[in-house]
Amino acid sequence: MATKDSSPFDRHDHDHCASHVLDRAVALASERGVRLTPVRKRTLEILAESHRAMGAYDVLERLAAEGFGNQPPVAYRALEFLEEQGLAHRIRRLNAFTACMHPGETHSPAFLICESCHAVAEAPATEVLDALGRAAKPLGFAIKHSHLEATGLCHACETGAVA
Repeated sequence: MATKDSSPFDRHDHDHCASHVLDRAVALASERGVRLTPVRKRTLEILAESHRAMGAYDVLERLAAEGFGNQPPVAYRALEFLEEQGLAHRIRRLNAFTACMHPGETHSPAFLICESCHAVAEAPATEVLDALGRAAKPLGFAIKHSHLEATGLCHACETGAVA
């Protein structure tokens, strides 16, 4: 898993990240009494294979190739479930999804999206959200939900290094 000193943009043991996400998802589904069906689990596995966002049709293509069905509702229902359970995040800028790297933890991430390779990192955003709330308050606005995304280039893409 990416350590506190590294990020998904750094080289790291990604298999450990994916394994952690999947283990936590299985445990959370059991604790919550929800079914992590084979198609839901495989969808999460596909999302967890890398720190990149994937569109629903990319996920569907993979599911169909593995015999899970080729109709869009197959992927959309699985992705919706994973998002509702906090196991995946929707990246609105890309109209895509990524596995949550902190399943079961209360967190409010800002998503850092590489414009070149589409890698996505979850950055802690509590301070940013607090500042946004303070800015909204004098205007008589109470924030109920926010979704923070920032685009740029990861180090590997910026320097031309192979990630």
